[in-house]
Amino acid sequence: MTKAELRRWARRARRSLDLEAFTLEALPHLARLLRDRRRILLYHPLPGEADPRGITAWLPEARFYLPKVEGEELLALPCPAPLERSALGVLEPTGGDPLPPEALDAVVVPALAYDRRGYRLGYGKGYYDRFLTQLSPRALTTGFVPLKLVVDNLPVDPWDVPVQRIVTERGVLKPGVPGP
Repeated sequence: MTKAELRRWARRARRSLDLEAFTLEALPHLARLLRDRRRILLYHPLPGEADPRGITAWLPEARFYLPKVEGEELLALPCPAPLERSALGVLEPTGGDPLPPEALDAVVVPALAYDRRGYRLGYGKGYYDRFLTQLSPRALTTGFVPLKLVVDNLPVDPWDVPVQRIVTERGVLKPGVPGP
């Protein structure tokens, strides 16, 4: 299947999922994975997308950031902050000084689906792929997605950047290692 066909499949599949139940089951796994991280970029979910923001209650010592798109660049702005809807329909923070990408300890990356190699099926704009190349080598990148949206292989372009972990309701997958 092409990426466009896979995006249609993932959107249909997400409609059948109970994302509240997923979140309740997956947040403890995400909390364990990120427990030693202090500067974490989350995301504000689109409709039908899993919401990782509940992790803030589990990690009171951490500082959290949300992404904001400016031009072709993704910025990490501190939260809590007032939010406004962007031209892409995403709620984004409106104020604060951006944290340089290399200062982040972890990034929870949104996606329609992931594959077992850590590659993501995004929304086709490339913001995260460009952003992830700017992170420090010590930064942990992770997906947060129901297991039903983890497939064996996705089509990959040369600019695609895989995540290092994928958190599901069944636990943490390490790409390249057999899992649930």
